[in-house]
Amino acid sequence: MTQESRKDQTNNLILNSVIGFLSVLLLLLLFALGTRLLYPRIVNERVVEDPALISNVIQMEVLNGVGISGLANEFTGTLRQFGFDVVETGNFDHFDVPNTLVISRNGQVENARRVAHAIGIDEEFILREESPEFYLDVTLVIGNDFENLNL
Repeated sequence: MTQESRKDQTNNLILNSVIGFLSVLLLLLLFALGTRLLYPRIVNERVVEDPALISNVIQMEVLNGVGISGLANEFTGTLRQFGFDVVETGNFDHFDVPNTLVISRNGQVENARRVAHAIGIDEEFILREESPEFYLDVTLVIGNDFENLNL
């Protein structure tokens, strides 16, 4: 064999190796594409609860304005089941609140409207109280009409 034929054989071997590697890579990519099309990663699931009660991460606090022990905690559990992010519970500054109130804390009244609509409160009981010290979206103050709410 001459030196040129050995060089040609070496070049052919390298070229065939590269073609073989690229063929295997192409097959793997086609397989991955096929499995992605047949089995997508994202699974869309429908919510079992009433969709009016589902929110997009509305952080809220629930305050007891009636004075019945444990009432705010009962509401907190139900609200969390419906998708609201209740981050704080406690007592309101007095216990003679006649109607349940929804207070918008961050200036986005739409979040307060969504909460009010979800639990069956008229829009006349939505208040707006903005302050930079509030880290919440909404405050729910439970009033004496709590038995008439959708919770």
